[in-house]
Amino acid sequence: MISIICSPVLILLIVSCSILVSALYEIDTALTTNAAIAAAQPISKQNNTVVVDKFGIREIYPTKPLGGREWYVNMSFPLNDKSFYLSGGGENTNSSAITNVTSSNSQLIKQADGSYQVHGVRKIGKYDFSVRMNVNTSDTDSAHWWKNVELTGYVKVISANASDASIDWYARGRMHTSQSPCEGMAYHAGLQTDGTVFWQKEIWHTGGYTGSRSNLNATHSILGKWIGFKAIMSNVDNDSAVRMETYLDDNATNHWRKVMDTIDNGGWHANAPDDLFYSANCGRSKDYVILNAGPIATFRSDNIIWDFKDLSIREIQAPSDIKGSTAKQLTTNTTSR
Repeated sequence: MISIICSPVLILLIVSCSILVSALYEIDTALTTNAAIAAAQPISKQNNTVVVDKFGIREIYPTKPLGGREWYVNMSFPLNDKSFYLSGGGENTNSSAITNVTSSNSQLIKQADGSYQVHGVRKIGKYDFSVRMNVNTSDTDSAHWWKNVELTGYVKVISANASDASIDWYARGRMHTSQSPCEGMAYHAGLQTDGTVFWQKEIWHTGGYTGSRSNLNATHSILGKWIGFKAIMSNVDNDSAVRMETYLDDNATNHWRKVMDTIDNGGWHANAPDDLFYSANCGRSKDYVILNAGPIATFRSDNIIWDFKDLSIREIQAPSDIKGSTAKQLTTNTTSR
């Protein structure tokens, strides 16, 4: 008799729990188109305590032990840091041009909240309001060039002049100029103003760009709000492939969410036709995997006016044992951008 009375109650409880779990799942995944990005996030811990950086921001991966380089923007006087300089993209190739762009155009304007607003160089067309904030390393200090890195910062987009305008952070190359095209290679992590994220590869500047991998609607519009952005690149599979990860802190509360995870292990080709691609004579294949370090890492934007704070770059100790079928599962489709 008791079992007969309890059965409807148990059924009701089971149904209710199923509905609740389903609803929570839908809420949690509403902003993503790729189930792989919902995997557990490797927040850096030490003695079971979450590790934070100089600014109190959670680290995804720990800094490389025994001399791993860390760079933090000087929030009091950014341009007092000799390794940090601004260029306007395009064709700045010497120190006098860079100095002129930085000082005469007053690109950095301190805001009341302690952040900085960056105004780019005016260029009619695709690269208007061009911003390149570079963190440099001496050519003689190749041991501290940027390779396996975690780039972090908080941004607030004030205005955008193009629908596909984006924040774009990249590393693994030198200056990107047409005078030295083979030096301008990088993996680019992008965050568009509509909340779309992507990665793109530049095998040489400018004829070596691939399509973006892959445009994912990761969050809502980022216009007028602070959001945390992390771009992570690291070599895996015995230094034969590169893993690229993107994390967002949607509400600027130091709670980071992985929104993209992809691997370049070949087959990600430049878009240019063969005659153009090989005209630079860089000695690289059209699906070249950029495994090397580079002396410059860059915080870039075009067609955007934005505020920033707490920018950092760290050389990290990331897992390197991702290979084989795992790499295939993490690789998303390549689309033109």
